Amino acid sequence: MARVAFLGLGLWAPMAGHLAKAGHAVTVYNRSPDKAARWAGAHGGRIAATPAEAVQDAEFVLSCVGADADLEAVTMGPEGAFAAMTPGSLYIDHTTVSAEVSRRLADAARERGIGFLDAPVSGGQAGPSPASSPSWSAGLRKISRAPSRCWRLTRSGSGSWGRPAAAS
Repeated sequence: MARVAFLGLGLWAPMAGHLAKAGHAVTVYNRSPDKAARWAGAHGGRIAATPAEAVQDAEFVLSCVGADADLEAVTMGPEGAFAAMTPGSLYIDHTTVSAEVSRRLADAARERGIGFLDAPVSGGQAGPSPASSPSWSAGLRKISRAPSRCWRLTRSGSGSWGRPAAAS
């Protein structure tokens, strides 16, 4: 099973629960620690105090946070994920952010040897609950295939091969 980190539990708390239930080792980080504690109480995963702590030894990191500044803070901030991620791991961002931020983060990840997928989701809170939230992803073909063992928990989605935020 995979070691997975979730950064942001607002929309993705149900999906993190699906992965934990499937046997993956899930660590969560949320800016509101009480939300992370409630999730861990319900699903038995691990709680991290910072994004950097959450991604330690994670093969896959999934994020869904509020906006451009939030995503930049959890990835590149003082306790951000990118500095602590293992080369060869994969960062999958589900936040709907600007194309500029997605491209900048893809470049920063590549410089560190980290795969990056820009994969915004649709469906709102109702989507992840039944493990069926549609996702659109863009990234390099060789890394876009990597998350398949985690992605099998979802029933829908589509991908486009190319540069992150290519459609923007």
